[in-house]
Amino acid sequence: MALNDVEICEIHEVHADKVKMVKNKLPEEDEMYDLAELFKVFGDSTRIKILFVLFETDICVCDLAACLNMTQSAISHQLKVLKVSKLVKSRREGKSVIYSLADDHVRTIIGQGREHIEE
Repeated sequence: MALNDVEICEIHEVHADKVKMVKNKLPEEDEMYDLAELFKVFGDSTRIKILFVLFETDICVCDLAACLNMTQSAISHQLKVLKVSKLVKSRREGKSVIYSLADDHVRTIIGQGREHIEE
């Protein structure tokens, strides 16, 4: 869509009641920044692939790398981003580190995104 394709008002008229109502309901700037940062994490297809694997099972880095035909180093880098964003968690089992989804919110966020793109 080109910029010219966006329709705009023919006159400049501010509706103060709507502006006031919206401004009162907007989240704080810090919260909007944090939300934008969270959504940036979903902007990488490798991280999305990792999340889809974790939808199926808890898994170690070795198996995750094999599932995605990637190096353990590349997977570990992306897991760090996901862990810092609190989307995945890990636990040690003997000599292995097992990764899993942090909570069901991750599944919900991805599910909502899929519904949106399929409309």
